[in-house]
Amino acid sequence: MEKFEKTPFAVTICDKDGNIIDMNERSRKTYEKYGNIIGRSLFECHPPRAAEILRSLLANHNVNAYTIDKEGIRKLIYQTPWFQQDGSFGGYIELSLPIPAEMPHYVR
Repeated sequence: MEKFEKTPFAVTICDKDGNIIDMNERSRKTYEKYGNIIGRSLFECHPPRAAEILRSLLANHNVNAYTIDKEGIRKLIYQTPWFQQDGSFGGYIELSLPIPAEMPHYVR
């Protein structure tokens, strides 16, 4: 995580059981009101609908991407599986990237 420590977007990593195992500085700042949540289960931090999505992601290893508006800031949430060196499923990485309300889109 060292390489992502000072990025302007949040990086949160969980293991294959949904336990938070690492967070960069931006992610820790985002959730600081909850204290240190490394080691906690994502299921403790999410309502039932989101917990069901998490269960599906952990079982099926799909990518989940969407946008949100939180406290007046639009963000892209990108959740993708990560894999161990041996190819086994390791868990999920979530990127939370602030994006402008209006931004260009290019077809290349």
